[in-house]
Amino acid sequence: MKKITIICTLVLFMFGFTGMNAQSKGTQFEKEKTEIGTMLDGFNTAAAQADFNAYFDYFADESTFIGTDATEIWDKKAFMVWAKPYFDKKKTWNFKALKRNVYFSKDGKLAWFDELLDTQMKICRGSGVVEKINGSWKVKQYVLSVTVPNDVVDKVVSEKAAIEDTLIKALKQE
Repeated sequence: MKKITIICTLVLFMFGFTGMNAQSKGTQFEKEKTEIGTMLDGFNTAAAQADFNAYFDYFADESTFIGTDATEIWDKKAFMVWAKPYFDKKKTWNFKALKRNVYFSKDGKLAWFDELLDTQMKICRGSGVVEKINGSWKVKQYVLSVTVPNDVVDKVVSEKAAIEDTLIKALKQE
């Protein structure tokens, strides 16, 4: 009887420890999720305030920005060159998150997100990958997409067809 009590106690202890460990991991990811949300809000605020250095400090050295136009894909340095005139003229963008989801790798060192943004282009989707580098979350990849309501997709496709047909032809010849 004593052996059964000891075994049951050990089993209950193990289940309790496993539950505590899972709970602490969930709490850790909640903290990280909050950090990432704060970082992304700061990222958007730096752009809205045309703070070039602060904005680009949110990017990892090796990062990529993918814009709404099919031709817009830049590494950090090229994006800085493209963006500099807008920041200099204080003609930047002002994005505000409406809804955000953040997901984590098992080890918690990498996360990816998607967010709906209130922008001058109406609702856009921002998505990307962030990595914890030297204790701070940094953008490794950011993708900005214009959302298109299903009810107007045909109109949008009709509007952009001539421009993108030319691009499609050029891309197929590469």
